[in-house]
Amino acid sequence: MRVLMFGWEFPPHISGGLGTACYGLTKGLSHIPGLQVLFVVPKAYGDEDQSGIRLVGANKVPVSHRELKLKHFSETLDYIEVGSKLIPYMEPEEFWRHTREEKLRQLEFLNTNEEGFVDFSGKYGADLLREIRDYALVSNIIAQDYAFDIIHAHDWLAYPAGMAAKEATGKPLVVHVHATDFDRSGGSVNPAVFEIEKKGMEAADMVITVSNMTRRIVVEKYGIDPDKVVTVYNAVEPHEMTVADVPKKGVDEKIVTFLGRITMQKGPEYFVEAAHRVLQRMDNVRFVMAGSGDMMESMIRRAAQLKISDKFHFTGFLRGDDVFDMLVMSDLYVMPSVSEPFGISPLEAMQSNVPVLISHQSGVAEILTYAIKTNFWDVDAMADAIYGVLNYSGLPKMFVAHGKKEVDSLKWENSAIHVKAVYDKALARQ
Repeated sequence: MRVLMFGWEFPPHISGGLGTACYGLTKGLSHIPGLQVLFVVPKAYGDEDQSGIRLVGANKVPVSHRELKLKHFSETLDYIEVGSKLIPYMEPEEFWRHTREEKLRQLEFLNTNEEGFVDFSGKYGADLLREIRDYALVSNIIAQDYAFDIIHAHDWLAYPAGMAAKEATGKPLVVHVHATDFDRSGGSVNPAVFEIEKKGMEAADMVITVSNMTRRIVVEKYGIDPDKVVTVYNAVEPHEMTVADVPKKGVDEKIVTFLGRITMQKGPEYFVEAAHRVLQRMDNVRFVMAGSGDMMESMIRRAAQLKISDKFHFTGFLRGDDVFDMLVMSDLYVMPSVSEPFGISPLEAMQSNVPVLISHQSGVAEILTYAIKTNFWDVDAMADAIYGVLNYSGLPKMFVAHGKKEVDSLKWENSAIHVKAVYDKALARQ
């Protein structure tokens, strides 16, 4: 079986859990005899690990003088519009006529460089929607050039690419929901993003969700047929560290770590408030917020207002070995997410022999037994749990001993077997 897979990022060039999950899953799929993956990203850098896959960058595909096979897909592009296209004082009818004419020009001409390639940044910048559109159009061409049996598109950024490939070839499409805009926005969804997600799920022959919590959102909020929505849990890539690899703390105090994007979805404000409560009861502890995001400045200000800045540290975004160095130095990892479709970082912490505290509002809570769980909003319960782990040695010993065994059983090879079953079902449905 040959799989044409569309993603947005691939290690080492990642901004979060999406790229990590894609890497783990493709490595797991490489263990299945006879299954081959061609993984496409908007921009390939050349230093990606291709041991289990073949990777293609859309930025390296010549598109000049190529025919686009798009009959119905152009309707989807109506939702991939940059807000700045709005022209003041233009009547509604004139505006839609203007944008439709522009779409026809966009479909006919892609902006290419002198070599005939489309330049992609591969980032999450101001031109994101335009890049999604261009990625879809180049993917339509890629689908015509390669032989494959099934299409697999990861998250909303790649859904249009998967849909364009399906239109070009008629091959079945599987979309993988790693998160929805309901998770990212706290319920105040972006209409354009919602429509892209909905159209991608509707066009798919099968939909994979990373947790039952996400599956409920897909069925209830997007109106997708539950018979074609299947949960496949994520796993964690094995990471072994020798005694020599373990970094030194540099302080004698306990360390409690938050590691992730500092955004509303991840609940950083609840971590800060819990830290304040703990510091009112004990002094020999430091709190670390590792990551970056739009709420970082407000969290720094809040820590200053609470007068805990001397015990609260912000590291900025961490990647690679720095992530595991931070985890290994920690006495407790906390993930207070408001809405977390899955959450791979608690698994990485458990792998590093660190006890974890996670919110009930996370998908990973569905499969972990040896993790402390509280509601994200219950700051007092969170503070009590943190205090207990730091002051009663039996608690962390128990969670570490059993948690390590639990997380070691969560392998990407097992997730890949479930994904292969979804492929078979998609082929059968078609």
